[in-house]
Amino acid sequence: MAIDVTIAAIVHMAFAGLWTGSVLYFVGAVLPLARDGELNAAPLTALTDRLTTISRVSAVLLFLTGSHIAARRYTVEPLTGDPNGHLVLTMVALWLVLTALVEIGASRFGDGLAERKVREPARNVLTIFRLAAVVAIGLLIVAGLLLG
Repeated sequence: MAIDVTIAAIVHMAFAGLWTGSVLYFVGAVLPLARDGELNAAPLTALTDRLTTISRVSAVLLFLTGSHIAARRYTVEPLTGDPNGHLVLTMVALWLVLTALVEIGASRFGDGLAERKVREPARNVLTIFRLAAVVAIGLLIVAGLLLG
C-alpha cells in the first residue's frame, strides 16, 4: 500500500472512531443526564457545540480521506459492480445520513437550550440521536466488513 493511502487510512479510521464514539457517548451518557435534569443548559450547550465541531471536522476529513482512498483503489465499475464497492457506496450513504442527523439534532437541542430549557429539548431530540447512534454503529460495521 502506498504511503499516501496508508496515511489517509489512518486519519480516516481515527476520525471515524472519534466521530462515532462522540455520537454514542452523547446518546448514552449526555442526553440521559439532560433528560433527567441532572445537567444545566450551559454545560450542555458546550457539549453540543463540541459534538457539532467534532462531527463537522470528522465529516470533512472522512470525505477527503475516503475519496482519496477510493480514487486510488477503485474505478467506477468496481464501485458499482463489486461487493466491496457496494460497501463503499453504503458507507457514503451512511456518512451523509449521520452528518444530517447530528446537524438536525444538535440544532434542535441548541434551540431548546438557548431558552434555558433542558429536559424537554433532550426528550425531543432523543429519537434523532438514537437514530444517529444506529447509523454510527452501521458505519463501524460496514468499515469492519471492508477490512475483512
